[in-house]
Amino acid sequence: MLFNTLEFSIFLPLVFLIYWFVVNKNIKVQNLFLLFASYVFYGWWDYRFLGLIIFSSTVDFLIGLKLSKEEKTFNRKALLFLSLLINLGFLGFFKYYNFFLDSFVDAFTLFGSTFDSNRLNIILPVGISFYTFQTLSYSIDIYRKKMTATKDLIAFFAYVSFFPQLVAGPIERATNLLPQFSKKRKFEYENATDGLRQILWGLFKKVVVADNCATYVNEVFSNYAELSGSTLLLGAVFFAFQIYGDFSGYSDIAIGTSRLFGFNLMKNFAFPYFSRDISEFWRRWHISLSTWFRDYLYIPLGGSRGGMVMKIRNTFAIFLVSGFWHGANWTFLAWGFLNALYFLPLLLAEKNRINTNTVAEGKLLPSPKEFYQIIKTFLLISLAWVFFRSDTITDSFHYLKGIFSTSLFESPTFFDTKIFSISILSISILIFIEWIQRTKEHGLVLSSKTPFLFRWSVYIILVVLIFYFAGTKQEFIYFQF
Repeated sequence: MLFNTLEFSIFLPLVFLIYWFVVNKNIKVQNLFLLFASYVFYGWWDYRFLGLIIFSSTVDFLIGLKLSKEEKTFNRKALLFLSLLINLGFLGFFKYYNFFLDSFVDAFTLFGSTFDSNRLNIILPVGISFYTFQTLSYSIDIYRKKMTATKDLIAFFAYVSFFPQLVAGPIERATNLLPQFSKKRKFEYENATDGLRQILWGLFKKVVVADNCATYVNEVFSNYAELSGSTLLLGAVFFAFQIYGDFSGYSDIAIGTSRLFGFNLMKNFAFPYFSRDISEFWRRWHISLSTWFRDYLYIPLGGSRGGMVMKIRNTFAIFLVSGFWHGANWTFLAWGFLNALYFLPLLLAEKNRINTNTVAEGKLLPSPKEFYQIIKTFLLISLAWVFFRSDTITDSFHYLKGIFSTSLFESPTFFDTKIFSISILSISILIFIEWIQRTKEHGLVLSSKTPFLFRWSVYIILVVLIFYFAGTKQEFIYFQF
């Protein structure tokens, strides 16, 4: 079930009313209802994969209980290994089986040999990368004795399958989200209204910004060989806004929806396109994934404790694994590798932690230096997104070659002028509002002290934009991961 569908617009109010007015007397009944609603939400896409998420939840629930009682180091490591093997095994099979098989066959072909293989017609379960990492964090944190195992089966299953963030995050840690299922929730008007504002802002980013940009992006990437460098650059920039509007829009809707039910999820995006360097960008983009890799991969590898060689090794490891997490294609590995190269000069100069504050904090506009840094970082990120969006490595390099040609200085092709104009307008609104709100939790934070007329004018304008200027409906990009 997609957030931007009629089905969800019926599902959400119905679940909300039952949750607060029918099953609100007993927290266990509330959790059971949330679990049921989450399975309906997930099963709406393909009910056959409910068995997979139930099995994964069962495995980590039981392993968590065993880990909490086991004191022998060898046995504890064996239990953790079992959790890793099962969870990553399922993820590897569904997501990477055909990729590794094809790569194996291609390797034989390079040496002049032929190798017959049978590709499997595997459907990638929606959200498997997200809920797999969520259950793994639970087992790992119990192994590290950062938390104790829960004995509440329903609460744990509801934590794993919590419908607002089930299929595209944020990737919640058990230490943050799981305890919230054990506490009595009460309806808070201010929390709920702010959640609704965040949902509204997320819908605007998705259906107006991302879906309109997608029309232009699809046209450019499908015909890149015939287009000018200026058009290709514009296509890369539009894709940067498409993927941001799409993914951060999903996160906004997920976080806002969670607040309607009395839950607080972690912030997943912190206005990343206002970053002054690549390091700052990655502290602000998909925060739940980047911090997951930091805590469960980068630090265990040694983090920044060793010499420069170890720091470089660990940095490339985390970027390459992050790229591979996104999909079974060499383009994602290239995207990760390129971002690691971007990061390398900052690491070597030990300047990767210099921009930790909000840009132009307390000021209306950035300084000329900050403006240059923001534009430079955005362009570097946009060029890297070419690998993320392209079908093959060859396509990526040809696309970039086309950008850096003499036709870069020609007038770009606009295709559908109306959609192009809507895209430019919506991007401008996005940049303006998020710049003003860059120190806030999300783009539509408005206090009760804000004049009533101003607040409702903003709401009505956004609703009108959503209804009258929504682009052709596109599936959320991160559903494929």
